[in-house]
Amino acid sequence: MAYTIPKLTDYSAAALEKAAAELLSASDQEWQEVRNEADWKALRDRWMARKNGILTLVNDLWLKPAPKEAKRDVGQRVNEIKAQVERDVEKGRGLAKNYPILHECFSSSVDITLPGLRRPIGAEHPVVKTTNEMVRVFQKLGYSVADGPVVETDYYNFEALNFPPNHPARDTQDTLFIAGQQGKAQRERLLLRTHTSPVQIRTMEKMRPPIRIVIPGTVHRNDPPDASHSPMFHQIEGLAVDTNITFGDLKGTLDHAMKEFFGSNVKTSFRPSFFPFTEPSAEMFVSCFICGGSGKRGMDPCRPCKQTGWIEILGCGMVDPNVFEFVKDNGYDPKKVSGFAFGMGADRIALLKYGVDDLQLFFQGDVRFLGQFA
Repeated sequence: MAYTIPKLTDYSAAALEKAAAELLSASDQEWQEVRNEADWKALRDRWMARKNGILTLVNDLWLKPAPKEAKRDVGQRVNEIKAQVERDVEKGRGLAKNYPILHECFSSSVDITLPGLRRPIGAEHPVVKTTNEMVRVFQKLGYSVADGPVVETDYYNFEALNFPPNHPARDTQDTLFIAGQQGKAQRERLLLRTHTSPVQIRTMEKMRPPIRIVIPGTVHRNDPPDASHSPMFHQIEGLAVDTNITFGDLKGTLDHAMKEFFGSNVKTSFRPSFFPFTEPSAEMFVSCFICGGSGKRGMDPCRPCKQTGWIEILGCGMVDPNVFEFVKDNGYDPKKVSGFAFGMGADRIALLKYGVDDLQLFFQGDVRFLGQFA
């Protein structure tokens, strides 16, 4: 039975409280029964119409005839009723909009044992995707994935990797140092790692040989951002240590990895270089997988390889015996073990793979650009 507002003859606090409670209970019950927009509009008019609406009748039948000494209490209660009914109206509007959906969801025709709809979570960033693909290549070769801190000490980032004290990389023009380190000893000063090589030392401190690890991660250098540089970028390094490892093992491993990643037709070339932590050292080139090593794309020059037919892809070499001296007590006696290490920039490989000519596009977060690689 629809609620009808009564006239008040008793204006005591108890009688007023009882009348208000009955009205609000009726309001809540009627709004809960809303099923569609038409129900909501009809009920809204019933309660809030300026003429003969229940809120209007509350004012006419309760407040206006109230004795002078009770008007303040009645007026306060009427305002509370109006506020609550207005909230019920908004709640009823929500029910009117959602009822068809809720009704369908809880209908007996729906099999509630079926799995729900999965929320789409996007796709891998092209640099992350490239990193994961390269890491999987080495995992298939038996390498384990290692990780370490991004904030490093001078000892792990430079000293234990055979960097001399006056090496340019230890200058603030190249490396981002943490502020307030002047009072510490040189080897204890904190910095943002400039390569993932410190993980090699940390791993050798924890694990005895033989080891084979691949190390992906972010690194930082004091470079202004431009089309080919960024103060933060990504590296993938690797380390293998065992007895009787030779430079031939290094060449065979990397040749296989590049063919696995870029395609079986890719050729590799090693050219002498220098790195403080490897001796001998080399830079590895792959034949341009875009122009097939010809240096031309049709009648136009091939830009990625600068018409040479070769692309520099990484640095590598045999681990310098001086590096093993820092972990000699954990089984890395340079007279008994040998190893090789390599490192490459994941961002550079992604640039080449996807034909992008500006490194900053990877870091600007424009989903229109990134969506192309999903």
